[in-house]
Amino acid sequence: MPVTDNTSASRQHQHDVLIIGSGAAGLSLALHLPAHYRIALISKADLKQGSTYWAQGGMAAVLHTRDTIDSHVEDTLNAGDGLCHRDAVEFTVRNSRRCVEWLVRQGVDFDLREDRVDNSGPEFHLTMEGGHSHRRIIHAADATGRAISEVLIEKAQAAENIEIFTHRVAVDLITAQGHCQGAYILDRQTDHVELFQARAVVLATGGASKV
Repeated sequence: MPVTDNTSASRQHQHDVLIIGSGAAGLSLALHLPAHYRIALISKADLKQGSTYWAQGGMAAVLHTRDTIDSHVEDTLNAGDGLCHRDAVEFTVRNSRRCVEWLVRQGVDFDLREDRVDNSGPEFHLTMEGGHSHRRIIHAADATGRAISEVLIEKAQAAENIEIFTHRVAVDLITAQGHCQGAYILDRQTDHVELFQARAVVLATGGASKV
């Protein structure tokens, strides 16, 4: 659905899933959920003002035959210098290629090599950044976050089951009997607190939120 007009939004909302956060994580989740779910997506500002949109660097993934999952895992653990959880690193690295392939299917236009010498098909232009032992950084020029955001935002706005609420921040989660049943959301433009009830609540607020 189109972004909800703040002047006509109801004070109470009922959805199947409430997603707090409108970056790559929140948008991807909304697009992965079944189409019959009624989804509310909360954005603290305009959709193109989040951290994902302004991210310039690329994404690390094992995409070349000379690279390996184990190498990427070890590079990440070494760069983390003891701060990383191995199981989380392994999960992320093993699923990175699948995530890139999904983004490509959505329409994200990552840079391709221009120096191929055969006809086996296009190949991503991969770069190498600090901490990596192989070329594994896939990018869209120097505005990878913008390229990803623009595609996912367009998809989410076109989905009839996704309702997007901008200029809103979560004030408190609503819990009962050990389950989260929604959240109180502040509309920053009207200063009204709205009640969002949902069968499932997902926090996709990124590192900047310090959750």
